[in-house]
Amino acid sequence: MISLQNRLTLTYSLFISIALLVLTMIVNQFTALIFTGLIKENIAEKNREIVRIMDEQYDPNSNGFDEITVEAMGMYFAHEGYILSLEDEKGQLIWDARSCDMQQCAKVLNDITERMETTFSLNGALQNQHYPLTYNGRTIGTVTIETYGPFFYSETETQFLTSINRLLLVASVVFILLSIVVSVLLSRTIARPILKAGEAARQIALGYTSGSTHHTLGIRIPDTYKMRELAELSHSINELAEELEEGERRQKRLTADIAHELRTPLTCLQGTIEAMIDGVWKPDTERLVSCHEEVIRLTKLVEDLNTLTHLEWNDIDLNKTDFDLSKLLHLTVEQFMPLAQEKGIALTVKLRESPIIADYDRLKQVFINLLSNAIKYTDCGSVMVSIEKGEKNWAIRIADTGMGIPESDIPHVFERFYRSDKSRNHNTGGAGIGLTIAATIVGAHGGSISVESENGKGSVFTVQI
Repeated sequence: MISLQNRLTLTYSLFISIALLVLTMIVNQFTALIFTGLIKENIAEKNREIVRIMDEQYDPNSNGFDEITVEAMGMYFAHEGYILSLEDEKGQLIWDARSCDMQQCAKVLNDITERMETTFSLNGALQNQHYPLTYNGRTIGTVTIETYGPFFYSETETQFLTSINRLLLVASVVFILLSIVVSVLLSRTIARPILKAGEAARQIALGYTSGSTHHTLGIRIPDTYKMRELAELSHSINELAEELEEGERRQKRLTADIAHELRTPLTCLQGTIEAMIDGVWKPDTERLVSCHEEVIRLTKLVEDLNTLTHLEWNDIDLNKTDFDLSKLLHLTVEQFMPLAQEKGIALTVKLRESPIIADYDRLKQVFINLLSNAIKYTDCGSVMVSIEKGEKNWAIRIADTGMGIPESDIPHVFERFYRSDKSRNHNTGGAGIGLTIAATIVGAHGGSISVESENGKGSVFTVQI
């Protein structure tokens, strides 16, 4: 399987190389087109020069041409690829380059033909062009110019074009090599962060597999890359590692909290039962009731843990129905009336008709947990349950005049196993799961739960739903 870096390098190099080759071909064709136009114009200008020079060799006194100069000029132009012949006005041949030096003319034309066909792959042919010579408006003769057509390059022009093509080729090769180098650097710049992210993820997964997450969850990769996508990738990996690290800490804390919550009732049971076995205590009703209470406490803890696990891992399957929220609260308050009267607490309500579509049993569990805490932590005073209507929701408030919550503990009260009461005694009871369950259920309904409290002055829990 090809690596990302190699794939990027190959893709970039191939793309840039093809682009450069196409650009070189376009430049080459464009240059050849312009140069060909210039050559044709030069050939036409050379023909006009030849006609002008031949015109100048006419002597009106002798009514003839200066054949010595005509021959010199004819041989000069023959070396440049222009084979001339001169006739008078009657069509009589005055001078012909082929007759003068057949071998030289043939060699020049053969060289031009070979150059055009071999070097430039242009299949042309020899062609004659006839130009009349005049003097004072009178035709005095005709000059015929034989050349390779439709155009031809001289040796100097051929060398120039060859140099241009060679320069373009060298430039293409250099730019292709540069493009490969740039592609390697660019692909490495892109691939390296991805490889680091992949390696970090692999190390984290390996840590989970081997059970040594404390060595791998602290892995972080730089997220200061200039490319937004690479920075976001690195940032996401770091966030994932932080979340997993936090989850690992929570899991360890959960294990420690569960062990602590189980240890207390089990220790009480063990001590009581061992004392009765050893005959230190008699197995009377009081001690059996004490053991039964510890068993109930254990059962309640296991049930709460099972409920919380079900809520968190099964995404809460809500069975929503249409009912009056005030009736649910009224029934829940009635359920706690005996306990409130036993403690001498005034349990009052301020309810109003409040239709809602929600999971009746789940919400009842929320309000049972909140009322249970309110009465539990209130030794005197009152607990009030009220409903207020917001713009798009109902606000249920459960206010007590109990012991309150220290300010430093308020951000953590909805965390599992967190309790502001550090003593964990039987009077304040509980394992710190009830509020976590309540927050999870309310969140599943798309609502929110919050608390306002002052140490020693009571608390107000508000459910927005």
